[in-house]
Amino acid sequence: MLPVVALVGRPNVGKSTLFNVLTRTRDALVHDLPGVTRDRHYGVCRLVEDRHFVVVDTGGLVDDAAGLDAQTARQAELAVEEADVVVLTVDARDGLLPTDRSILDRLRRAGKPTLLVVNKVDGLDEQVALAEFAALGLASVFGVSAAHGRGMGPLLDAIVAALPEPGADPLAAEPDDGIRVAIIGRPNAGKSTLVNRLLGEERVIASDVPGTTRDSIRIALERDGKRYTLIDTAGVRRRARIEDALEKFSVIKSLQSVEAAHVTVLMLDAREGVSDQDTSLLGHVLESGRALVVAVNKWDGMDKYQREQCVASLTRKLDFAAWARQVFISALHGSGIAELMKAINRAYASSNHKFTSSELTRAVEAAYQAYQPPLVRGHTPKLKFAHPAGTNPPMIVIHGARTKHIAEGYRRYLENFFRKRYRLEGTPIRIEFRDSDNPYAGKRNELTEGQQRRRTRMIRNAKRGKH
Repeated sequence: MLPVVALVGRPNVGKSTLFNVLTRTRDALVHDLPGVTRDRHYGVCRLVEDRHFVVVDTGGLVDDAAGLDAQTARQAELAVEEADVVVLTVDARDGLLPTDRSILDRLRRAGKPTLLVVNKVDGLDEQVALAEFAALGLASVFGVSAAHGRGMGPLLDAIVAALPEPGADPLAAEPDDGIRVAIIGRPNAGKSTLVNRLLGEERVIASDVPGTTRDSIRIALERDGKRYTLIDTAGVRRRARIEDALEKFSVIKSLQSVEAAHVTVLMLDAREGVSDQDTSLLGHVLESGRALVVAVNKWDGMDKYQREQCVASLTRKLDFAAWARQVFISALHGSGIAELMKAINRAYASSNHKFTSSELTRAVEAAYQAYQPPLVRGHTPKLKFAHPAGTNPPMIVIHGARTKHIAEGYRRYLENFFRKRYRLEGTPIRIEFRDSDNPYAGKRNELTEGQQRRRTRMIRNAKRGKH
């Protein structure tokens, strides 16, 4: 499972800005008005290769909190409880305030590794700004400017060093745990009912009351001679509707389940259509690069017109993930389950497809001949050869000339070309372009003695011809 890093501090010190920098998103609302962030906000930092971690943005802490401020403080405390590392953020322009000291006292009682980030040092003498906060007695102090991305490298190194050593994945404890399948979706979409249907027993509680499942539950399954590990996750509602503090843990658990899975099944309610929350969950799956199957549940009982409207809505709203197989099922009655398992198997096989450099190079040549990329400053980019760079998802590196300016539309064309050529279904494909180095760049052409004599002779004859 991914380790957790919590960002805490007073209001308006730049925690949300730092969150956006670490996650390379704009998910956290940033404003000069203090107290904009109240709930915990979760994202995944992938800036350090092979050491990804979950980042939790929290609301600002104040002294003598009451009302909404007290609820905000409780959310920050819960974030600290679940965190492996805490990043205390302070404002270099405000200086050291008594609230900063009281927040640090709370963190010390929690006993979690703590790093001190002095934000907004741009335009100030950094050494002077850091010296003022030395009174807090923390060994790890970093001056940064989150708004400009300054000082992120040393901070990332320190966070990674403070994280616990990556242990064995609980799901990989057995040598053959099969295909790991995470089932995600909104509350009451039928995730637990689907798990029970696949297992043939009431293994997990399924209820009409949304939010029955609180934690991610992993269950081994053997079906048609194949092994699976099902991960039933808690339903994720819109943050505005989350009132129970315990339910907020479902967000981070769902993110971690997607990261741990081979294939993700996004459960939709056919009668409610595709909501903004569904597309947000789908965005997390696409960002993680995991194989995807869309299961449209509660398909039974709908008349022909309702089904046509549902299909039209899915086609329109899920166009950005058209490569994901859509399966219409009834988890309660078991219809469509066999087709769903076939889609999961195909998505897993596609995400782990093994390419060779020769076949990829031939495919790139065929795609290039069929449709060339647009001109770049009057020149056509050249695609020379390709080779595989990983699986789950498939990664393809294409070498060529002037590839830095290839349009995003041409990248999508290549993705669809590979997907059709190799019959890949249910998996994203990542393509990286690299410009081949010019072996003669920066080198001067030195003439040999014979070439130098001929050059001198030609120049002399040219001068004589003028006379």
